[in-house]
Amino acid sequence: MSAPSPLFRFVQLELPWQLGPPDGRYLLRPPDDPQAPATHVVVFATLGAPERRRLSQLRRQREAAPEPEPTAVSTGRATVVDVGRPLADLRDAGEWLEQAGEPELDRGIEVLNRTLHAFRVVTADPYQNAVSRSQAIVARVGFGAGEQVADGLWTDARELVHAEGRQRRARVLTPQVRLAAVLGARDRPLVCEELALRARLDLDHGREREAALQVLVTLDAALAELPSEPEAAALADRLTELRGQREPVAIAAQAALAGPLGDAELESVAFTLQRIEAALRARAVQRA
Repeated sequence: MSAPSPLFRFVQLELPWQLGPPDGRYLLRPPDDPQAPATHVVVFATLGAPERRRLSQLRRQREAAPEPEPTAVSTGRATVVDVGRPLADLRDAGEWLEQAGEPELDRGIEVLNRTLHAFRVVTADPYQNAVSRSQAIVARVGFGAGEQVADGLWTDARELVHAEGRQRRARVLTPQVRLAAVLGARDRPLVCEELALRARLDLDHGREREAALQVLVTLDAALAELPSEPEAAALADRLTELRGQREPVAIAAQAALAGPLGDAELESVAFTLQRIEAALRARAVQRA
């Protein structure tokens, strides 16, 4: 009698665009350890959309409908399979699924974004970006046998509904007000704002060396830009604090050129980025 097939956990997301990597299965090991056992398999699939009926060449040249039908697009599906920790049996799998939810999905998205970042680097495509929970049109957690989950199928799964917390009206409107001001040339985004976003993305996705280098540049830009802003007086204490972080962040960035960061260096990078972000939020409040 043959042994039952092992069962594997997975998370699955469907997003309203093709994710980038060619359809197929991709094996992941821990970074910098090619001899280690695989931890995950990421499966990419393109979900077809109905083909839009093409107008004749003559009609395309002469006329366009005032309210054209939306163009049908393909969507992308990514299945992140945890192959490093097989489930013991069907009962164990069912118990896991009962309690599985957003934390498991977050860990799966982290693995997916590691894959997308690798694709961005190897294709030299700066427009390939990470994905977030809020972008998914469908999110699932589940389990299944190896060949099932490798094909996007499962033994059992459930969809997760993204429950957005109710936000205060002022919190919702503030970005809209500033967006109108920026687009209307009444306000301008700072260079350090964009750099801080890039640093945050690197830090949150475990790219610590890149984050250290990015935070140093972000800090220098903030210290150059913020003192000349109309809100500089209100930000004086924050600017003093940021100036005090220049040396430890420079040390961390220098260390990043040679290899992984130590705990103290990583703490300096994370703390400094938090304080830059706090200063930028305080500036936005002053402008509101």
